[in-house]
Amino acid sequence: MTAAARPRLSTIDIAKHALNFSIAHFTIFSATERENLHGHNFQVECSLTAPVNEDGLVFDYGIVKSIIRELCDRLDEHVVLPTQSPFLSIEETEERVTARFADEEIVFLRRDVLLLPIRNTTVEELSHWFLNQMLTHPDLSSRELTELIVRVSSSPGQSGSASWRAT
Repeated sequence: MTAAARPRLSTIDIAKHALNFSIAHFTIFSATERENLHGHNFQVECSLTAPVNEDGLVFDYGIVKSIIRELCDRLDEHVVLPTQSPFLSIEETEERVTARFADEEIVFLRRDVLLLPIRNTTVEELSHWFLNQMLTHPDLSSRELTELIVRVSSSPGQSGSASWRAT
């Protein structure tokens, strides 16, 4: 393939201070060990690669910022519990969510809890959750992305990332 026949790809990096969320969580280390409940102010960043259009744009990446902001807002100010943990069981009523871990019973008000289909509430799992949500979002799934990387950080110097590449 000649250079002229190859698509012109470009990578856009999005790392805005406003793309953040605050949650309470605890990391589960084993069937008997977990952190105490605590909170973090998480930051979300992403890099996406796609063809450059004739107008010199990949596309309006305000779309990506809007999607990330929407996802951050969904998580913000909740206790996040992982529904796929092998060490945590969760029971729900209209008013309460009860998390059972080892010999502990941790009760939360339903309105304060967000249950996510992840294995643990870690930056690794949260980055995969963001990646999957973005890839299936109708405003982004129709784009000709060739690569998407999402990074979630819980503090400066501590982050996890998940990536996807078109085959």
